[in-house]
Amino acid sequence: MNVYDSHRIGSILKNLGYTPTSSIAQADLVIFNTCHIREKAAEKVFSDLGRLKIIKDERSANGLDTIIGLVGCVVQAEDEEIARRVPFVDFATGPLTYHRLPEILQKVSKDRETTIIDTEFPAESKFDFLPQNTSMGGASFLAIQEGCNNFCTYCIVPYTRGVETSRPINDIISEAKILVAEGSVEINLLGQNVNSFHGIDQSGKERNLAYLLRELAEIDGLKRIRYTTSYPADVDQDLIECHRDLPQLMPYLHLPVQSGSDKILKAMNRRHSRGQYLDIVGKLKDARKDLQFSSDFIVGFPGETDSDFEDTLDLVNKVKFCQAFSFKYSRRAGTPAAIMPNQVAENIKKERLNILQNLLSSHQLSFNKESIGKIMPVLFDIKGRHKGELIGRTPYMQNLHAEIGKDFCNKIVNVKVIEATVNSLSGIVEGK
Repeated sequence: MNVYDSHRIGSILKNLGYTPTSSIAQADLVIFNTCHIREKAAEKVFSDLGRLKIIKDERSANGLDTIIGLVGCVVQAEDEEIARRVPFVDFATGPLTYHRLPEILQKVSKDRETTIIDTEFPAESKFDFLPQNTSMGGASFLAIQEGCNNFCTYCIVPYTRGVETSRPINDIISEAKILVAEGSVEINLLGQNVNSFHGIDQSGKERNLAYLLRELAEIDGLKRIRYTTSYPADVDQDLIECHRDLPQLMPYLHLPVQSGSDKILKAMNRRHSRGQYLDIVGKLKDARKDLQFSSDFIVGFPGETDSDFEDTLDLVNKVKFCQAFSFKYSRRAGTPAAIMPNQVAENIKKERLNILQNLLSSHQLSFNKESIGKIMPVLFDIKGRHKGELIGRTPYMQNLHAEIGKDFCNKIVNVKVIEATVNSLSGIVEGK
């Protein structure tokens, strides 16, 4: 979502006459788009701002003005800290109000002494006021839903992104057609809880994600569809049947579980049990045999015992995720988990994370090695470090390197996989 938001912010600034620069020292305007999910990410913002203050002072000594802005979830969660710790920041606005940047920048230019902080949850949708979205290349993001109603006890998202809201069906279809017309062959639908989507169609009827997916699959030229991030309890039969019926829907699903322990899942206020999660995975696999899963894990949640952790390892061994993201539990002020008793010691969290990541990596490596010898359709969209090398993604979101030449950038090419590591594949173009 932050990549998508940054892309849209770039469009706003382009319309205001700004152009990007490769050097912060040359920038008249610097905007940080921030994340507050984990403490480390939030603290990095303040650290980076400290370094930018030096550059701002150096530019000021040379008669150059520098506007510094913050947008995103850190602003929503820590507006008072921003005013206290980084008073040299010119403006700060939350993730739901960055469409107001033209107005904010106008105010900043008139008053260079006061920091403008905007953390409202506006009544209007930011999507109604943004400039037209543009293609990011062969693959583009498209936000369809924002906010979350689940209130997991560890998560700050409902407090920074607000309650769930879904965009109208027609707006999404129109935007998707524009992206495809501009060259995107893959679209990744975004939402904090994307499969709770409930957008209104042209007749005023509320529609679910499955309906939207089927409508998108009718767009000529759209060859790949993905969606993220999903909530297990919101995977319904309609969505399962989409994975059975739609060839455009990639055989890869990010389905965060967070823990394999029922006790911890309950403490997290997750609306699924371990058994329900495994049942959903089984139904999806029955619908599409080649479907693979990635997931999110939190270790060291308050009250997590060795037995709870073993339950997580057991679930990993049952599902055999092809990819995963795993983190130590991070206290977020204002969330219920932050004040729970039985906080787990940092050294125990670190040890458990190491064990879990080693296990996850072993499954990821096994899956990648199973790809050797296969011919896979790869969407290339990134230049590699070596001459003629491009990096692309397989249907399973595996990074694949190949010496193919820039003419194939933003195209889907059949590639024979010849090597595999934990994090990537390499291959040769079929027929070469």
